[in-house]
Amino acid sequence: MGKYMFEMKMQVRDYEVDAEGIVNNAEYLHYMEHTRHEFCRLAGCSFRQMRERGLDPVATRIEVDYKRPLVLSDEMLSCLNLTRKGPLFIFEQDIYRPDGELAVHGIVKIACLVHGKLSRGDELAACFEQYLK
Repeated sequence: MGKYMFEMKMQVRDYEVDAEGIVNNAEYLHYMEHTRHEFCRLAGCSFRQMRERGLDPVATRIEVDYKRPLVLSDEMLSCLNLTRKGPLFIFEQDIYRPDGELAVHGIVKIACLVHGKLSRGDELAACFEQYLK
């Protein structure tokens, strides 16, 4: 595992697995989104606070590489790093299995709407100032 600016543990729940007993592919998007939301909250910019300020972070592109499956009751480690490229905020996210093997690698690109209009992202950058240095 590499060095990440944020890590959190989660556990696979019974309704997240398919008939084969492995995590359904769409669930990994939920895990990654939950990790980003928790990162934002702990950075001092919860989605509620952003919404109150008229900020709406929206996904513009999500790439996911599925490496090894998670199964029922697995405890995973979900990790992320954040960079900025122009108006886009790029979350590089990895989810690790209990044995330390990489389960999923994802890249999520986020743009920011301010009061419904696409922005350069400076308002959102202020939320993540301590991480974008």
